[in-house]
Amino acid sequence: MKGKEFTELSDQELLDKRKKLKSASIMNALLTGSFIGIAAYITIKNGFGFFTFFPLIFVFHLIKNRIDQKELEEEIKSRTLKQKVV
Repeated sequence: MKGKEFTELSDQELLDKRKKLKSASIMNALLTGSFIGIAAYITIKNGFGFFTFFPLIFVFHLIKNRIDQKELEEEIKSRTLKQKVV
């Protein structure tokens, strides 16, 4: 999601989006570690090749999602929003 789209969301939508992204960030961290581990194992076992870098392509996409989360946090800070306690 682009920063421009974050500015178009309401305050509650921003907070809901942050909640979803925080829960997804744990899964992204696990997947990133797994893909890096797989790439390291393949490199040790078979040397460098296509399949060495194939898992790292997925890591790139997971890191891109992390950048979106930072943009969301910046928008929330600029609006001075706080998470409502239920």
